[in-house]
Amino acid sequence: MVELKTDTSIDAMYEAGQVVGRALTAVQKAADVGVSLLELDEVAREVLRGAGAGSPFLGYRPSFAPTPFPAVICASVNDAIVHGIPTRYRLRDGDLVSIDCGAELGGWAGDSAISFTVGEPRPDDVRLIETAERALAAAIDAAVVGNRVGDIAHAIGTVCREAGYGIPEGFGGHGIGRRMHEDPGVPNEGRPGRGYPLRHGMALAIEPMLIASGRDGYHAAADGWTLRTDDGSRAAHVEHTVAILESGPRILTAR
Repeated sequence: MVELKTDTSIDAMYEAGQVVGRALTAVQKAADVGVSLLELDEVAREVLRGAGAGSPFLGYRPSFAPTPFPAVICASVNDAIVHGIPTRYRLRDGDLVSIDCGAELGGWAGDSAISFTVGEPRPDDVRLIETAERALAAAIDAAVVGNRVGDIAHAIGTVCREAGYGIPEGFGGHGIGRRMHEDPGVPNEGRPGRGYPLRHGMALAIEPMLIASGRDGYHAAADGWTLRTDDGSRAAHVEHTVAILESGPRILTAR
């Protein structure tokens, strides 16, 4: 069931989203050659603690997961698409890093992700990340009252496919509110004019995921969480929590 939020609730979600935005900004600033993924997780934890916020990631265990998630961020490096568990791995020059983070504040959730490079960037990685951000921007532009979820999905898929990138099938965004994952699902590829109608008060986490090689294949890593590209090519992941309003889309996790 899709829950429509009041304007007051949307304002409360914005507060949670701002905590997420600050956490992601702090993590990106701290990410440098030699810094471990566990150290980045601690940076995010400190931001959440300082805001009096909880983490919807920590301890989360969906049906596919062998263990509860042990961190407050997902840290996915190079060929990892999403759901990477922070480890002692230390960042290297040229790494492509995707960080996903959530916050719970006042009974409401926010969820957002960024991708960036560490050290000297590879031109192909820069193009991949820029395309992911363009896909997210196009999706947000389509997130208006009167459109449908398929219009968001089509906007993402069009940008990604025209640039020659792959899209991992079966993964995408979701509704969000009192819980991190709510209805409806928001695919990263689809047909316009199809799917659930967008109405004032809906809140969606929109999250393009791109595979550099143009292939769509992926596999689960041994940890049971991390999704990696089948061919070892690099991936990017970006995300914002967005409210659907009569006045237009409102980004709740803007940084």
